[in-house]
Amino acid sequence: MTVTTVEPVRPSSALKAIPRQYVHKTAQAEVLLCGWQNNGEDSFLAPAQWPRSHSFYAPAHGLHDPMLFAESVRQAMPLVSHAGYGAPMDHRQIWDRFRCTISAEALRHERLPADLEMHLTCADIVKRAGRLGGMALRATAVRGGRRMGVAETRFTNQAPAIYRRLRGPRCDAARAMADAVPLPAPLAPDQVGRIDPQDVVLAPGNADRHWQFRVDVTHPVLFDHPVDHIPGMLLLEAARQAAHSTLHPRQTVMTSIDATFTRFVEFDAPCWIEAEPNAASTPGHETVRITARQGDHAPFTATVTSLILSR
Repeated sequence: MTVTTVEPVRPSSALKAIPRQYVHKTAQAEVLLCGWQNNGEDSFLAPAQWPRSHSFYAPAHGLHDPMLFAESVRQAMPLVSHAGYGAPMDHRQIWDRFRCTISAEALRHERLPADLEMHLTCADIVKRAGRLGGMALRATAVRGGRRMGVAETRFTNQAPAIYRRLRGPRCDAARAMADAVPLPAPLAPDQVGRIDPQDVVLAPGNADRHWQFRVDVTHPVLFDHPVDHIPGMLLLEAARQAAHSTLHPRQTVMTSIDATFTRFVEFDAPCWIEAEPNAASTPGHETVRITARQGDHAPFTATVTSLILSR
């Protein structure tokens, strides 16, 4: 992805507005972070606002979608890279690890948008030739003065020349998306906690708890801009939907996810999603282990824990 160049934001104690380019979004409406400020060495504050309704991450059961927290953290990654550490706008942030926990009670949906503060702390910062090479980022979300969730992620920051060497001919986003596997028919939306079939990212597979990853490159939210590989947020959504389907017909809400990204997931080959319930789940919650398989590799794994709302 090539992001339009804008002048770097200079850290200061004053709250700064965020251009959409700093969170790698094309649509301004998809920007969840409302500003940022430098709170000291390797520490930042980024207020966020979750809308009352969202075309993809819609509220359910009187609760905001917990994936809004994951997307808020995802947006914080390029924000701190570009604004906090001066990474050029054409550098890419690549996930290695993401995990978060969130309070279902704090997700309550109200008449007004949800305003929260994202307290960001950066550690294990790697620099190469004086430029950011990667870091660990911890994000604590506070709503109404109460902590609502905590996330930890590790990502690398890749310069264009390094990224081109890493990806080779697959670096062409338009060609990669054009070569995407034909879109299979989706599962029934209610089976994965969805209403619109367009928002279902799983298709029937060959066995129970086995699905084909359904990657709709025309989806206006999941593919806000061209990319050369399947985005990390889409893999997290596949894990969430797979956990929901495994626990169906019980109504659930995700309260934690722990994900590892070991390889890029490509557009031009089928990817299969597998789920395995965890017998060690705690009372009132269920944990499901998710594995994505493409060819001979398992490029993505995740453990999803969900609160059981009804049986």
